[in-house]
Amino acid sequence: MAEQKETKNPVQSAERIFQVMEMLADHGEMGLMEISTALGLHKSTVHRLLMSLVYMGYAKQDEVSQKYMLSYKIVSMAGKMLDRMDILQVAKPYMERLSDISGETVHLVQREGNNILYIYKIEAKIGTIRMVSHVGMVHPMYCSGVGKAIMAELPESEVKQIWNESIIEKKTEHTITDYDDMLSVLKEAKKNGYALDDEENEEGVRCIAASLRDYHNEVKYAFSISGPTSRMTRERVEELSVDVRKVQEELSMELGWYRK
Repeated sequence: MAEQKETKNPVQSAERIFQVMEMLADHGEMGLMEISTALGLHKSTVHRLLMSLVYMGYAKQDEVSQKYMLSYKIVSMAGKMLDRMDILQVAKPYMERLSDISGETVHLVQREGNNILYIYKIEAKIGTIRMVSHVGMVHPMYCSGVGKAIMAELPESEVKQIWNESIIEKKTEHTITDYDDMLSVLKEAKKNGYALDDEENEEGVRCIAASLRDYHNEVKYAFSISGPTSRMTRERVEELSVDVRKVQEELSMELGWYRK
């Protein structure tokens, strides 16, 4: 007889104590009755849970308002875990998924000042085109899809600084070299949730890229799917955008980003 999958938390008290923690994380300071009403639990039960959290150092009570709040112990614990996180170990399965879906070249980069650094690459599974990109390569942000995906999430003052401190040159006839044009493209990327490199870095190569947020809500990484324009048509890019945005959200959340 097959073993039935557990559908309920086997330890109810553990479930309840985490419900209290999540409630305090979402709402900040709360009183005993507020928590009791919100969770539909008796106030004596909530009081025991709160006393346990206070005893273990995960919550504290304001002496004046008598309201409860989380302490920084849980932040410290999360920080220790996230500091040990290996971006490649976490991101590789997602990059492999995009490679399997598209059959095209997939890149993962991280921001290095005004440039991007390629830290992972999966070659295309179809065709014979090999791109100039390689792991360890440093490239300007303004003329790459991944760079524009990151820039689209930055304040305009920072975008202006990156632009002014970069050597703006026409790598192809499609490279954007006008600042106002760049702002328009970044605005469109922000609206769509992804950026494009439309033959701006290499003739005949088009890519779709998206940025990643981490637990500081900072945009430090980005990824892309790149291929020849013969395969990466406008229609194909639109199809892939669904998978790109899905990976963007799932991977960002695994990196510690929390969507409010």
